[in-house]
Amino acid sequence: MKDEILIKRYGDAFVEYAKESIGLEKTVEDLQGIRGVFRENPVFEDFLKFPNIEYSEKYSVIDKVLNGQFSEEAAHFLKLLVKNGRIGMFTDIAEYARVTYSFGVVKEAVLRTTYPLDTAIIENIRNAMEKRLSSKLHFYIELDPSLLGGASVRVGNIIYDGSVRKRLEEIKEKLTVLKVA
Repeated sequence: MKDEILIKRYGDAFVEYAKESIGLEKTVEDLQGIRGVFRENPVFEDFLKFPNIEYSEKYSVIDKVLNGQFSEEAAHFLKLLVKNGRIGMFTDIAEYARVTYSFGVVKEAVLRTTYPLDTAIIENIRNAMEKRLSSKLHFYIELDPSLLGGASVRVGNIIYDGSVRKRLEEIKEKLTVLKVA
């Protein structure tokens, strides 16, 4: 619980600080980019966590690794986390910021269908979902014959299910309730 509060506080504080100078979209983008660096190079995070290395050396490595690819604000944030012994929370902070503040940024969505759809139909679905969510979406298409027909769209943790399978499950549930009563 304590970690969740710290993650939220650091995430909110950094976003409020950085969005003034680089904008909200760039702030979230930088956090996700650095998160990718951590994911691709786990040794980098281990190095930053190691207690016997001087802060100045860690700061120098941060500057070299980020090498102008990310904002100065993001580099300062990493240095602050190192100084406060919270670098191990960075990936959670970046994920919190992504989920909380990426409403204005393009979101990734998975469109599941039973068979390949025409591009025009995919565009119609995308436009309807973007209007409903007030956000731009980048669609990934997955074929899933278990849906039996129709489609479902997953955006983050939310699923919009218009599949035949889902409708059959709902009808089954209603019939079960009627049978019991």
